[in-house]
Amino acid sequence: MEDLVIRDADVVDGTGADSYRADVVVDGGRIVAIVKEAAAAGCQRPDAVRELDAEGLVLSPGFIDMHAHSDLALLRDPDHSAKAAQGVTLEVLGQDGLSYAPVDDRTLAGVRRAIAGWNGPGDDVDFDWRSVGEYLDRLDRGIAVNAAYLVPQGTVRALVVGWEDRAATPAELDRMRALVAQGLEEGAVGLSSGLTYTPGMYARDAELTELCRVVARYGGYYCPHHRSYGAGALEAYEEMVALTREAGCALHLAHATMNFGVNEGRAPELLALLDRALADGADISLDTYPYTPGCTTLAALLPSWASEGGPQEVLRRLADEATAERIRHDLEVAGSDGCHGVPVDWDTVEISGVTDPALAPYVGRTVLGAARERGEEPWVTARRLLREDRLAPTILQHVGHEENVRAIMRHRVHTGGSDGILRGAKPHPRAYGTFPRYLGHYVRELGVLSLEECVAHLTGRPAARLRLPDRGLVREGYRADLVLFDPATVAAGATYDDPRALPVGIPHVLVDGRFVIEDGRRTDVLAGRAVRRTAHP
Repeated sequence: MEDLVIRDADVVDGTGADSYRADVVVDGGRIVAIVKEAAAAGCQRPDAVRELDAEGLVLSPGFIDMHAHSDLALLRDPDHSAKAAQGVTLEVLGQDGLSYAPVDDRTLAGVRRAIAGWNGPGDDVDFDWRSVGEYLDRLDRGIAVNAAYLVPQGTVRALVVGWEDRAATPAELDRMRALVAQGLEEGAVGLSSGLTYTPGMYARDAELTELCRVVARYGGYYCPHHRSYGAGALEAYEEMVALTREAGCALHLAHATMNFGVNEGRAPELLALLDRALADGADISLDTYPYTPGCTTLAALLPSWASEGGPQEVLRRLADEATAERIRHDLEVAGSDGCHGVPVDWDTVEISGVTDPALAPYVGRTVLGAARERGEEPWVTARRLLREDRLAPTILQHVGHEENVRAIMRHRVHTGGSDGILRGAKPHPRAYGTFPRYLGHYVRELGVLSLEECVAHLTGRPAARLRLPDRGLVREGYRADLVLFDPATVAAGATYDDPRALPVGIPHVLVDGRFVIEDGRRTDVLAGRAVRRTAHP
């Protein structure tokens, strides 16, 4: 007797092919048989210890979140319904060039301060690892969903060079190359960068190219948050394409958007750039979330010069009146590189989370709105929040364009990524709603993608980018990471007013053949593990 047979499911297999009716048999964590049209054919139907009637439900591979910020959430929150309830069975961590391995004690302290807005300060986590391999081993103790990891280039630079704005010496570059290689050997799937975040932004192209050469040798990919999503966005995309082509490295563009007023309606220019490179042999993919606002930390908007030296130096500069005025001028007049070269519009910057309870009244308000109520200039309000919450406030930035979102998600190398920051009183709803929103809003309601196309974007295509030989498809012999959803009702529950509401229409989710969501409820199963890089063929 097999473990489970899922009867009469409408299988959407992750390849983009038309759906078909089948019984799908699961045993030992894998799909062991697919019997197409079993009921209609009147043939012998497979037996199992358990049967699940999937009439009216779509069975697809589990969704792969190509851009997640659950690096600590997976450890502190065994439930992790934020992702499990969406049908996500694999997340890619280590994003935007900053995460928690490889580190030493000094670097870990700096990184924890720098990305407290993304993941919290981490006081409730035992940081009992330092290397990439040790972090992956920690995940292997049992987590809600599977996780892969990118070596974070900014963390590597902090470990070797520090937080200073200078070129790496030859010896330092050699050590960074060795650390990237070690991380890949220990199981990382590639390298990430955050080129508008310190200290990763201080790396010149030649340095990044050398690190990408290492990634290419191991068959991994480079995942940059590149240098601008606003003024100069197209040039920033071109820079990444040229850099990785020189290095011979695969490129995956993180949260590939065209934001701010300067880029309204310009997605076709980006897609034309990518099409030319693809036609010329480049290996490129990208991910997006199906929303218009972005989400980051308030400190990320600051000019790079103000962030040199790390978080303590930023706070020191904010405390100095003359230096703070320079920062204000860069933000509001010149267009800070941290704000993508565009002068900040404080009416688009909404505070989504703080760590100090005394600052909670600011959450859900724009900086401009809060400043007007206090009768002060917006920069005064923003500066106060940065200083009193020690750079931890997170923000939504309402600067996107719907026509750009739709155009990019149609592209043949597109995949889905939530970029979900789970901290804060009012996080971006993409953290809880990205995947059902694709299926409900953009497939069923708008028809931007067909159901089969969309599922391929969220499963088979990202699995191919990650070089996973047995995930991402409904196929015999593959891992039984599966989701069952109702195509007529699936929808994101999360909204801007209620960002942690769970989705509807996703009754069952399996990780390694075990139910993590059953009848719409989270079980106590922790079947997730680290998914390590496979050997390059």
